[in-house]
Amino acid sequence: MQICSKCSTSSPDMATHCPKCGADLREWSTVAAALKKFQGNPRINYVRISVGGDCCPACRAVEGVYEKHAAPALPVDGCSHNLGCRCHYMPVLEELFP
Repeated sequence: MQICSKCSTSSPDMATHCPKCGADLREWSTVAAALKKFQGNPRINYVRISVGGDCCPACRAVEGVYEKHAAPALPVDGCSHNLGCRCHYMPVLEELFP
């Protein structure tokens, strides 16, 4: 399931637009909005894709650390979990020292 960050409506993984407000979920889902925020943060150079312990093989294949501008989009295409894709981005912080 995807959640629209504009109106908090849930949508299936395969939805491209929010059924309530019409927002493009490729840009306005909560996971897409989180990635955009991480990409704008200079302290973050990498993002980790975190998966559930009982994730499907498609999600397990994308688990790992990526440069923040090269991270694959979520939800994962081909996710077969009965609850839908539950992957999410986690920031990998780089401390800046003078």
